[in-house]
Amino acid sequence: MDQHRVVPHDEWLAARREFLDKEKEFTRLRDQLGQTRRNLPWERIEKRYVFDGPDGEAALADLFDGRSQLIVYHFMFGPDWQTGCKSCSFWSDNFNGIVDHLKQRDVTLVAISRAPLATLEAFKTRMGWTFPWYSSGRSDFNFDFAVSFSNSEVKDGQKRYNFDTLPAQVDEMPGTSVFYKDRDGAVFHTYSCYSRGLDMQNTAYHYLDLVPKGRDEDGLPYTMSWLKLRDEYTN
Repeated sequence: MDQHRVVPHDEWLAARREFLDKEKEFTRLRDQLGQTRRNLPWERIEKRYVFDGPDGEAALADLFDGRSQLIVYHFMFGPDWQTGCKSCSFWSDNFNGIVDHLKQRDVTLVAISRAPLATLEAFKTRMGWTFPWYSSGRSDFNFDFAVSFSNSEVKDGQKRYNFDTLPAQVDEMPGTSVFYKDRDGAVFHTYSCYSRGLDMQNTAYHYLDLVPKGRDEDGLPYTMSWLKLRDEYTN
């Protein structure tokens, strides 16, 4: 970093303006991609899923909480885990402040995991989160949306993830799924994303992309090996 090019203000400004053209092009392409995403076909949800929530048993249609659009964050938290995934926690640290804003645009945001509700509630309290969190431990929801994998899938070394078949090393993975409920109460699956597709939902990463060192993850044992739960940092 100490060897980075340093120039006079006029030259800096010229370079910044040139890059601004590329940023504007990216913004236009992102808008087009967003519209194409919204134009994708939907699939109707015919299967009944049961979730455990703070108000008792709930169906998928109940999670909309009176709104027509639902975003589900598939939080990695297996049935026998005592602590949630640190990466999913990094994403979820972005949720608290936006939930009420999303409600104004007819959107409900929830997290869903396979761990028992009591375990989820305890971890939620520890982390100071207020967004709704449901347990799907009594249904096939996580398996059907390709974020949880059976013992045989892990043993065979194959799993269906990110719309492909990949080597299976763990039985839980992250993702986001979007649903729509019409006036008759029918629920439709409109979109899901996984892996690097989740980057757009992490505000902290977007800020890191602005600074000189970027995400500063090159050379680490694995991506995000630096990451800890928010209350475990010492500085």
